Amino acid sequence: MEQKKNEIKIELSPEVASGHYANLTVISHSAGEFFLDFITMAPNMPQAKVQSRIIMTPENAKNLLFALRDNVQKYESIFGEIERKTPKNNQGNGGNDIPNPFMA
Repeated sequence: MEQKKNEIKIELSPEVASGHYANLTVISHSAGEFFLDFITMAPNMPQAKVQSRIIMTPENAKNLLFALRDNVQKYESIFGEIERKTPKNNQGNGGNDIPNPFMA
């Protein structure tokens, strides 16, 4: 079978295919890179673990922004609006709230 000119063959190993769960993302940047740390936080746990760090160029970070926005819009057109849940008390209630650094 002939491969199309702009088609990229992507390999997904079983180890990577299983994925990592993250319920928090911390994003930082320098002049040349964006750093995305995907973190798993659990209630009543004093420490959170970074599951994966992705480093990308500013151009690729912007491409990711547009691709994610497009996919969220497609998801919501099929399944309805995604409602953002925020804790009633951002100071925490015995460690049961997961902070959201993107909320003002």
